[in-house]
Amino acid sequence: MSFSSPASLLEVELHPDRPPVLRVEQPLDVTGWAAQYREAVRAQVAEHGALLVRGLGLREPDQVRAIFTALGGELMAEREAFAPRTSYGAGLYSSTAWPDNQPMCMHHELSYVQRVPGLMLFACLTAPDRGGATAVADAEEVLRALPTALTERFEREGWLLTRSYNDEIGASLSESFGTEDRETVENYCRAHAIDFEWQPDGSLRTRQRRGAVVRHPVTGRRCWFNQIAFLNEWTLAPEVREYLVDEYGPDGLPFNTRYGDGGPIDEDVVRTLNATYEDHTRREPWQDGDLMLVDNIRSAHSREAFTGEREVLVAMAEPWHPADGRPSPEGSRR
Repeated sequence: MSFSSPASLLEVELHPDRPPVLRVEQPLDVTGWAAQYREAVRAQVAEHGALLVRGLGLREPDQVRAIFTALGGELMAEREAFAPRTSYGAGLYSSTAWPDNQPMCMHHELSYVQRVPGLMLFACLTAPDRGGATAVADAEEVLRALPTALTERFEREGWLLTRSYNDEIGASLSESFGTEDRETVENYCRAHAIDFEWQPDGSLRTRQRRGAVVRHPVTGRRCWFNQIAFLNEWTLAPEVREYLVDEYGPDGLPFNTRYGDGGPIDEDVVRTLNATYEDHTRREPWQDGDLMLVDNIRSAHSREAFTGEREVLVAMAEPWHPADGRPSPEGSRR
């Protein structure tokens, strides 16, 4: 008697420069399709780190929420957002508000929080005219490809995220913490290992140290897991960085990253990180109605610059607590 794995129930297109693509005929009951093929779809995500499903014809937020829940379970509420989103309620959001002509480089969603999403779900209601792909990169391959001395330092020290909250750039206090009440914000910071300091003008600055490399909760394999490059000042467009430094000073940037010991990260290091991501990037242009699932630990993702209208809805699921959010001695045990 032979047995088939759930993943083998679906015929998926595999190409080295694209995420796996599953083409389906649009079902009459999209949610019913998701319930029927949930195990097979999730098995493909587990095997490849991501899966793009084409042909479902997703059109409305309520429909998207239903299929997201059928495939991912209970959806997470976002906390500590770095930029605004539109909420559609019950864990469903717009993609992050970010200038159309500026890419969002590779990152793992909310890798700086203590309870990270293990699964990302995306649905494209309106595809852009050009660009705008949600590309992915394998975090195991990226870790192997990065210079050993660099990854060993980040494994020893972790990385430090610094944030300055204001009402002009990035997420506001209410968008990030769900409230502007000082006591509530302070209690959240204390409970989540975030150092905080209120400034004379009433704004808030925070610092949080996190691990840069984690072991996947299912496979146990080591993954490069962080937002070191994405949230660093050197990833910003030069004119944007110059404006922010002039306006807020080098220590008042809306967000920046450092080595875990507080030392600055050189531009060359950020360039190396982003170039390594690019070497391992797989991309497929969005089409209207597409669905994409991404293992947020195994795969980094990005959003490329675009022209035209682009409407992509996002949800997070399967929260995971990585080694209590602190750097771990994995590097010494390789």
